[in-house]
Amino acid sequence: MELSSNYSAAPVSEFLLICLPNYQSWQHWLSLPLSFFFLVAMGVSATLLITIWLEASLHQPMYYLLSLLSLLDITVIPKVLAIFWFDLRSISFSACFLQMFIMNGFLPMESCTFMVMAYDCYMAICHPLRYPSIITDQFVAKASVIVAQNALLSAPLPILTARLHYCGKNVTENCICANLSVSRLSCDNFTLNRIYQFVAGWSLLGSDFILIFLSDTFILRAVLRFKAERAAVKALSTCSSHLILILFFSTILLVMVLTSMARKRVPMDILILLNVLHHLISPALNPIVYGVRTKEIKQRIQKLLQSGK
Repeated sequence: MELSSNYSAAPVSEFLLICLPNYQSWQHWLSLPLSFFFLVAMGVSATLLITIWLEASLHQPMYYLLSLLSLLDITVIPKVLAIFWFDLRSISFSACFLQMFIMNGFLPMESCTFMVMAYDCYMAICHPLRYPSIITDQFVAKASVIVAQNALLSAPLPILTARLHYCGKNVTENCICANLSVSRLSCDNFTLNRIYQFVAGWSLLGSDFILIFLSDTFILRAVLRFKAERAAVKALSTCSSHLILILFFSTILLVMVLTSMARKRVPMDILILLNVLHHLISPALNPIVYGVRTKEIKQRIQKLLQSGK
């Protein structure tokens, strides 16, 4: 593909995504495990959504939200696979910012969902008698509104980036349309974008992680106080799916933050690959862990499989 016009003065109508610039020869090999995880993520998310849709007892906002988040997150992956398989690097201006809007909305929604799950586990273990009166359908509906509100608070970021003037370079060394990667291609000053991303990121994600950490601390402290080993095991199994997902989500985000801070020491390709994996492994893992470890969902899936025979 010709890149000689990338520095012309004409307005930019599309961007070119140069995925893993230093490891172009690896792309076909990397596409194999990425395709596998993509198919797994699509399969388990679709299974979970169909199960919830067919079973009236599972018509709860939190179950729908978990499945929709997984489907939403993998919407960026088909473009990555198109780059790896068919070398289709170009993406239109509007499609790029739509992808950016989805990605910026997903992360705060996911962290807020885990925060609500953490509070749910905290009430179930630390205040079991008050649990039925607090964790009601009304509480779940309010929690869903808060989760959606987090996504709206991150919406100005892609809008600010889209309003920048792009008149020169249109090649970004990334697999996806990340905010700062695209902003650096503009002819305007994008300091406001950086400030908003920093403030919104740390305020939304930071507050969620503080509340998650406090909830998990109280949960572990309550479990350690149980004198009966059987009661402690039962309490941990109640929230095991939540704890597994939180551990994975926190670990991969921590790795991404640390590698970004050490950008000069860590190759750019590693940062790009971590970003892609975050958008692929999480939606594949979340429905599997939550579906298998949640008794109601597991029973309904088994029931549907048996009825289909």
